[in-house]
Amino acid sequence: MAFLQKERIFSRKWFMAYGMILLGTFILASGFVYFITPYRIVPGGVYGISIVLHHMIGTPVGLVALLFDIPLTLIGIRILGPRFGIKTVVGFVLTALFVDVLTLIRGEAPLVEGDALLSSIFGGLLAGLGLGLIFKAKATSGGSDIVAMILGKFTRLPLGYLMITVDSAIVLVGLVAFQDWKIPLYSLIVIFITGRVIDVVLQGISYDKTLFIISDKSPEIRDKIIHDLNRGGTFLQGTGMFSGKEKNIIYTVVNRRELTMLKDFIHQTDPRAFMTVINANEILGEGFRSLNDKITD
Repeated sequence: MAFLQKERIFSRKWFMAYGMILLGTFILASGFVYFITPYRIVPGGVYGISIVLHHMIGTPVGLVALLFDIPLTLIGIRILGPRFGIKTVVGFVLTALFVDVLTLIRGEAPLVEGDALLSSIFGGLLAGLGLGLIFKAKATSGGSDIVAMILGKFTRLPLGYLMITVDSAIVLVGLVAFQDWKIPLYSLIVIFITGRVIDVVLQGISYDKTLFIISDKSPEIRDKIIHDLNRGGTFLQGTGMFSGKEKNIIYTVVNRRELTMLKDFIHQTDPRAFMTVINANEILGEGFRSLNDKITD
């Protein structure tokens, strides 16, 4: 059972995890019911197949997705081992329940009439937000994720590549079923936005920048970083490829405002300095969010 992560029942972490699953599944289901399903958009996964069957033969979207999720999870446990805990089961059961209940309440009409593009955008936003909360609770969405993991075990291909392949195949099923080229195009918009929003939910929106600075004035730049910006950093030792000279490379992390100040200072101090600026998705440690806070989320 080494793959499973458990929280003590009724502890703060337990309530936080299941609260995120409850909220995430409701938001995910809302994205399907209000924006995605009415326009026959096929966003991959078991819900993509369920939406196709719903529009072709009238089956309930949530129930059909659940009927796919249960055997896929059992097969996944048999082949891959106990990677899918109770939280994953709770997640896909709640999603199916919310989808069908909201459909009964709302009906088949889209929230935004006559605008499939806007529905694709907001459907992707809600789906990404919902899935991001589910993933933060250390659950999975089941469905095509499990298919990709099983294929990965036998093919040794990267999981990300296999997930894209599986979802793309399901999008093509929608094209064949509905005979409308706009369907896969809208579906790809949903898939792209969903993925980007999941990344934002899991990693957060960061305005921090990672800097690598090579300069003959590294002591002066060091003083600026430590005393004026109140930041730390590390000296890395390097050798110039052309000159063969030993170089000090400054590695540090600053925010956008501090980056502007540091650029101006370096330009005045050493116009020949070389600086690389990299967007930092997440910074953990002294002066930023602590690693302990991240792990205990």
